[in-house]
Amino acid sequence: MSGLRHLFSPLRLGPLTLANRIVFSAHLTNYAEDGLPSEQHAAYYAARAAGGAGLIITEEHSTHVTDWPYEKLIHGFSPRVVAGYRRITEAVHAHGTPILAQLNHNGGQASSMYSRLPVWAPSPVPDPLFREVPKEVTVAEIAEIVAGYAAVAAHCAEGGFDGVELQCSHSSIVRGFLSPATNLRTDAYGGPLENRARLLREIVDAVREAIGPGRVLGVRLCGDELMDGGTAIAEAVETARMVEATGKVDYINTSIGVATSTLYMIEASMSVPPGYALFISNAIRRAVRLPVIGVGRIKDPVQAERALAEGHCDLVGVVRGQIADPDFAAKARAGHTPHIRTCLSCNQECVGRMGLNRWLGCVENPRAGREAVPLPAPGPRPRRILVVGGGPAGLQAAATAAGRGHAVTLYERAPATGGQVATAATAPGRAEFLDVVRNLLAECVRHGVDIRTGTEATAESLRAEAPDAVVLATGARPQPPYWAGGLERVVDVRDVLEGRAAPAAGQRVLVVDELGFHQATSVAELLADRGCRVRISTPAMVVGQDLGVTLDLETYSVRAHGKGIGHATDQVVTGARPGPEGSGAVELDILTHTTGEVAQERYDWVVCALHQTPEDALWHALKDAPFPVHRAGDCLTPRRAHAAVVEGHRAGVAL
Repeated sequence: MSGLRHLFSPLRLGPLTLANRIVFSAHLTNYAEDGLPSEQHAAYYAARAAGGAGLIITEEHSTHVTDWPYEKLIHGFSPRVVAGYRRITEAVHAHGTPILAQLNHNGGQASSMYSRLPVWAPSPVPDPLFREVPKEVTVAEIAEIVAGYAAVAAHCAEGGFDGVELQCSHSSIVRGFLSPATNLRTDAYGGPLENRARLLREIVDAVREAIGPGRVLGVRLCGDELMDGGTAIAEAVETARMVEATGKVDYINTSIGVATSTLYMIEASMSVPPGYALFISNAIRRAVRLPVIGVGRIKDPVQAERALAEGHCDLVGVVRGQIADPDFAAKARAGHTPHIRTCLSCNQECVGRMGLNRWLGCVENPRAGREAVPLPAPGPRPRRILVVGGGPAGLQAAATAAGRGHAVTLYERAPATGGQVATAATAPGRAEFLDVVRNLLAECVRHGVDIRTGTEATAESLRAEAPDAVVLATGARPQPPYWAGGLERVVDVRDVLEGRAAPAAGQRVLVVDELGFHQATSVAELLADRGCRVRISTPAMVVGQDLGVTLDLETYSVRAHGKGIGHATDQVVTGARPGPEGSGAVELDILTHTTGEVAQERYDWVVCALHQTPEDALWHALKDAPFPVHRAGDCLTPRRAHAAVVEGHRAGVAL
């Protein structure tokens, strides 16, 4: 705990005393089943309670039948939720951790797809993401909204929660009323801030009456919507003062952005600096005496301690950090901060899966989202395991197997572990991605894995060692496109990142993006930084289309514009040939598939981000081996890092 005295000091929060300042703040999980809390909810939150979190705040609980913006939402307005609430609170309280429920009505930031009812909002202003005109609520319907919050608060109290938090920030009908951008009313609920905050004050009064004085009541406010005409920090501070003046609220939580038009700033990726939203909690904390929670990509205990020590906040929201490592707090308290599996802020399996209507997971933590599924017990005796390949799949297989008591040796032919992740992390703004292998390597060392780098395993050497089992995680290799024709200046993105191809400043480079992710855009930025004239071509409708899922597209687009990177969509390269003799250039045939037109273009280099092919020669050579052989990651079939980690873990458990 040395150096973390603020983080692990207790704090009084209304009727509660928290053991530390680490908050597992509210976030979506998609774990609900038929509108009800699930066993997975209970196991998920209990894991973070066991890991030492000072306070847990669950995902939102809908307060009205008109609020159903996504499929797997907890319908807090239904009395049927109470039994599930009790399972959650009992599981968390078993570890001595308090837990609150977040209450919310998403208002106009929603769709009628699931409810088949009109979307309610303060004014008929369509949200830019959902693109549905909401119904302007009447005064009678406002009263119904207030009553809905009170009813759900009562359900939460009956279900054993220690209190509730009102979501008035990034996606909320209350935020909609508070914001001058979405509240165009001229009655007692519109106009000056005093009126726009009327709904919030009425909900605070009703909820406090419903839960009584013995439970915590918090309010989460948006400090800056980051959109024209919206709420900015000055009004947020004034709203916080109004909340405190009610005398009925125990703390204020903070947020930044709007969960549709500026979502990329709510759950920022690694391209945004840690602590980027602390200016909001700082400003509010200087204006009120209530405890204030600060947020903003705080991913390790040292950052959290600094935020507290510098007076930015009284508590720190750490969500993705505790998704990646449920034992975040316990490891920090025990002085084992280097053992924490730090979040990458890659947003691939947490935020990204939410956007695809899937349950929440984590690239680094293969157990995230599967806490309720018990692992089989290790076998009756330790086994001798050989792992080939030191990328994420191999490291995860080795760490899991060694953690379950096996004697593991890992072979990596390169001078260092890391595989393609180490290569990808050399691109601009992607250094934190290396944490996935750094964390796994540290875990392997702690579990006693014998790691042998610079050593190539062969079928003969593996057979000679006569292991109990082998795990192959040999990765994948680039394959040239069918149209490349052996041209030397048609290369792969890995050739650029690994230094085998080096386009010079001033040369024209076409990056062919058939993967729609960081491979093309990162290398394009790298080459632009070196002075190349870069253009990205893709058969998709958007360059780097999956960056939208991980909330990287907005920040990438700004950087690309500043670096002069051109984009061309709906295009397919169909042929290539040498340019004029002695030029070294490449002439391409490029089909625009929306029109059928074919154009000829000339570039000095063509850099391809294409699907790879498995490195599976060793797998074929070991098909008749006298010991079990497992495959994990790209050597099975090339995909992204999460598949490698999940399969490595699966292989380690199966041994």
